[in-house]
Amino acid sequence: MPFTPETALLIVDVQNDFCAGGTLAVPDGDDVVPVCNAAASRAAAAGAPVFASRDWHPAESPHFSAYGGAWPVHCVQGTKGARLHPDLMLPSSTRLVTKGDSPFDPHGYDAFDGHLDDGKGLVETLRDRGVAQLVVVGLATDYCVKNSVLGARRAGLEVTVLTDGIRGVNLEPGDSAQALDDMAHAGAVLATLDAFDGAPE
Repeated sequence: MPFTPETALLIVDVQNDFCAGGTLAVPDGDDVVPVCNAAASRAAAAGAPVFASRDWHPAESPHFSAYGGAWPVHCVQGTKGARLHPDLMLPSSTRLVTKGDSPFDPHGYDAFDGHLDDGKGLVETLRDRGVAQLVVVGLATDYCVKNSVLGARRAGLEVTVLTDGIRGVNLEPGDSAQALDDMAHAGAVLATLDAFDGAPE
């Protein structure tokens, strides 16, 4: 099923700190960038809205190990590490979804708990656009991708995860494989970009 105006693309957290040289680099995280770019180009050509989520943590966050959390400092608001990957080529109409900036939800794994620049949540924004299906790529498979996919399914959206456009942390061996199983069990479809959107350009 190709991109249509009723399908949205969500690019999850393709930020410097999650890519090579970042403070919480996902193994081979940079490899998702070409797939994200191709998906964004195809989505825009079809009139499908494109969203990019970002971690946007305060400098002192219970998400970080120094304050009782599990992770090294990463994606701190306003820093280079929090910027989207420089090779990411997004349509000018792409809208940012900010997450992890609330002290009440310091983890921010789920883009559906985030907000856009107008203060609206992702569910409300997608419904306003008449979107019924979400296509997801990005980082990391076993955390923010998985939780955002599960959030989309809870919202009643059909979801396709592009498996060639995601990579995992694998804090424990097999975490990414388990995440794929969890997403499929929740009703998400797992496919490559070309399988979803036809032959390569």
